[in-house]
Amino acid sequence: MRDTIAMLYALSMLSLAVVTAAAPAQPIWDMKALGKAPRTYPASGFEEPGVRALFFEGPAYGDKPSTRVFAWIGIPDVPAGQKVPGMVLVHGGGGTAFANWVRLWNERGYAAIAMDTCGCVPRGAYGNWERHPDGGPPGWGGFDQTDRPLRDQWPYHAVASAILAHSLLRAQPQVDARRIGLTGISWGGWLTCIIAGVDSRFRFAAPVYGCGYTDENVWRDVFKGMPPDRARAWMTNWDPSVHLPRVRMPMLWVTGTNDFAYTLATLQKSYRLPRTPRTLAIRLRMPHGHGPAGEAPKEIWDFADSILKGGTPMARIVAQGRSDDTAWVTFRTSRNIVRAELCYTRDTGPWPDRLWETAPASVAQGRATATLPAGAKVYYMNLFDDRDCVVSSEHVELP
Repeated sequence: MRDTIAMLYALSMLSLAVVTAAAPAQPIWDMKALGKAPRTYPASGFEEPGVRALFFEGPAYGDKPSTRVFAWIGIPDVPAGQKVPGMVLVHGGGGTAFANWVRLWNERGYAAIAMDTCGCVPRGAYGNWERHPDGGPPGWGGFDQTDRPLRDQWPYHAVASAILAHSLLRAQPQVDARRIGLTGISWGGWLTCIIAGVDSRFRFAAPVYGCGYTDENVWRDVFKGMPPDRARAWMTNWDPSVHLPRVRMPMLWVTGTNDFAYTLATLQKSYRLPRTPRTLAIRLRMPHGHGPAGEAPKEIWDFADSILKGGTPMARIVAQGRSDDTAWVTFRTSRNIVRAELCYTRDTGPWPDRLWETAPASVAQGRATATLPAGAKVYYMNLFDDRDCVVSSEHVELP
């Protein structure tokens, strides 16, 4: 008996899922207001080589008519009359605005801005940064803020701050406003999913680890402890699953098989929601964190170059399936695919605890095939090009 699963990727119509969260009629963020470059203020006492510290004006909060958002901004040297592409960088849990992250993109010829999303400044220690007296609400998640007005809750302010940072970067004379991308790490990846659904000016979005269906991820016990009406309200207003169907740009999803916070199951439900081109980059046991782990996956740089600089695109998987015990993918690429691997696990149970293994796959004429090991419960395929960038197929769960 031949069991064939065909999952064809039509790049203009990639969504295969039904939205499971009830979407509000319109997002609560006012793009007409947030789309204007905010007023800026000096940030005395904050200095880093090659970048500039500043505060910009953020949304009202409580009895404050406005807030102050700290940011680092860096722009490479630009010859007269030329402009560079840009990146907006959204930090994750325990983080703040990181100057090093901005410099990483500057070194690649991009302008970049990294803002704090929790009302803090980069003074103190990781996870315990100094709060600014005029900052917005503290993170993360805002689970304890559901009794406040929506515009006084952390997710509203964090998303608004990133959109304002985008507007500020676009206003810089050396920056090409038509060529700006977005990436974020962990909670920042979670925010990236929302931001991409609200601010359609971005050319692409690359969430790292973060995705939707928050009540099914590591925070599920938090939701169980919340009053049901407040849990429903949080999910309806803030969960990325509500906002991802509005995305109008290509997305690159970067994560690892055993991520402790965001599972492959919720990632899959999330990346199927936008009706736009998607690329997956799923490495075995990818570490979770800031620094090189979340800030420097080469797939993000190459994805950005392909869209914002006219560089060579990453490989594109156009179909995948299975025939008996043979898994296959077909792909298109202008780069050389040097190897492929089948990633699989024989385990069930919690996703972060599963043991993942690899088996070789053969590559010929735009097709990769591999034999499924006995007892495999979940599998997917990885393709590696001559830059060692990985492009992944969707994972498949077997009976």
